[in-house]
Amino acid sequence: MNSFPDRSALTATQCERLNTLIRQLSASNPFYAPRIESAGLADGLTTLSPFFERLPFTTKAEIAEDQRAHPPYGTNLTFPIAHYTRFHQTSGTSGHPLRWLDTTESWNWMVGNWVEVLKASGVTREDRLFFAFSFGPFLGFWTAFEAGVRHGCLCLPGGGLSTAGRLRAILENEVTVLCCTPTYAIRLGEVAMEEGIELRESRVRIVIAAGEPGASIPAVRQRLETLWNGATIKDHHGMTEIGPVTYECPAQQGVLHILEEEFIPEVIDPKTGEHIPLGEKGELVLTNLGRMGSPLLRYRTGDLVQAEATAPCLCGCYDMALRGGILGRVDDMAVVRGVNLYPSAVEAALREFPEVAEYRVELFLERAMWEARILVEAQPSVASPEILREEIETTLRATFNLRIPVSMVAAGTLPRFELKAKRWVRVEG
Repeated sequence: MNSFPDRSALTATQCERLNTLIRQLSASNPFYAPRIESAGLADGLTTLSPFFERLPFTTKAEIAEDQRAHPPYGTNLTFPIAHYTRFHQTSGTSGHPLRWLDTTESWNWMVGNWVEVLKASGVTREDRLFFAFSFGPFLGFWTAFEAGVRHGCLCLPGGGLSTAGRLRAILENEVTVLCCTPTYAIRLGEVAMEEGIELRESRVRIVIAAGEPGASIPAVRQRLETLWNGATIKDHHGMTEIGPVTYECPAQQGVLHILEEEFIPEVIDPKTGEHIPLGEKGELVLTNLGRMGSPLLRYRTGDLVQAEATAPCLCGCYDMALRGGILGRVDDMAVVRGVNLYPSAVEAALREFPEVAEYRVELFLERAMWEARILVEAQPSVASPEILREEIETTLRATFNLRIPVSMVAAGTLPRFELKAKRWVRVEG
């Protein structure tokens, strides 16, 4: 969280740090040096306008192609390979995973960002943090774990444990802060009920949910609060290739602030690439200012956001505020019989029903037009799944002005997710 007196002071700091980054990349980064030279930015900037106007966007497809052409890590490396100490890769939800390397300095920058997330979430040195995460090659909560250590907290890794084992560890170690995806936080609560584990005895007071949209959706937040005995739910988002980006506003639920001292954000029209007015929905573009070893300039994240038009925020900062957090992925939107369906909007409707244990959205072509159907798995306690099915269909019709068939499936039919949930699938009709 920054404490700049006004927006101009924040922008001046961004410009100064961007100049430092550009100088280094111009000298030694094979991927970005030609782009910077071609844009005429190598001599530095006095404002951000030329940066926005002249430097082209960076896309995930370009990074993936660069890594295919120059295996295994591509050319977006500012220093010799011996300078790099960390390896991670993306989850691969949009195709081939991207490999990402970090120097010790870049890693420390990311850990520092997560420390700010913890502070904004109300985490103190007295807290005990549990990370319900597998600690594989996906970046996930690796930086969060080290940030908790740096912040002075007792940090407990949850890799290699079953869901029930994690629940027992949370209770036995008197954990006060849980870090995981919103989907898995729900799953933990459901397994607790199945196993007779009493979460009312838990000391968890904060759940930091990241890795996928959800914690800023009111119905999801309410579900988590109920399952976790009134714990405060905090949202966060970041990306393996860009780093930890946001913290939840201390004064407003469901609003994410971008750490603007560390990132330069833009919101663009996904089709035209032009900046759009604050208050309108668009695609988030980010430039990270401290990941010198493997940076990204004007990176099209594919995340759909709605930036607030007012500043400063109620919390007093000038960091860009995203109402509703990450609203979804630009490429995840499905057009069903002429109606735009975003996964976050569908989830918000379904999570109005606490009786829904899990769901799956299937998209299929019928007479050259996309259709959708939803499979729903009810909680074991539901007496009449048929009544629940009818109520869900009615809510979906009222919300989207669209009839979406709902089918109930047997308990245990649908997959559960520890990392990013994959609930939207394209199938044969």
